[in-house]
Amino acid sequence: MDNLILIGFMGAGKTTVGKLLAREKGLQFVDTDDRIVAEQKQSIPDIFSKYGESFFRDLETDLLRRMKEDTRHSVISVGGGMPVREENRQLLRALGCVIYLTAEKETILGRVKSDGSRPMLNGEDLEQRVERLMRERESSYRKAAHLCVRTDGRNVHQVAQIIRQETRRILDA
Repeated sequence: MDNLILIGFMGAGKTTVGKLLAREKGLQFVDTDDRIVAEQKQSIPDIFSKYGESFFRDLETDLLRRMKEDTRHSVISVGGGMPVREENRQLLRALGCVIYLTAEKETILGRVKSDGSRPMLNGEDLEQRVERLMRERESSYRKAAHLCVRTDGRNVHQVAQIIRQETRRILDA
């Protein structure tokens, strides 16, 4: 498998861990949300407010299809909602080794509560919204993942070390 793909709920550590893994392994780091923002020349909150969530999810699927053809030797961090679509889960697994970074609700809340750039958290009470979205997405994350790694109580270096050890074990099997 050429790529490592990090999935999980917003605030689970995908970007932070992904950048460290890419640097340590000499791989390219790709953040799918950043790619969409660059291609659309709009922020994610702007895309959501102008075109809606369904349009954004279509952009994610289109990006994954293209990445499947041209992305190699990369650590890829994907948006938290990307694995919800069945087609996306299949594309992610075809793209590389999918690692689900998990964290408890309290950990997630501590990491995202002051971040206004997350449109999926707008609206209802933040704690209720996070709990509901985590519950809704859990089975999709697990279906997509080759490996699950808990990030609670671990620093970025510890999480990266676990991923290196476990992916080596998976790839050598």
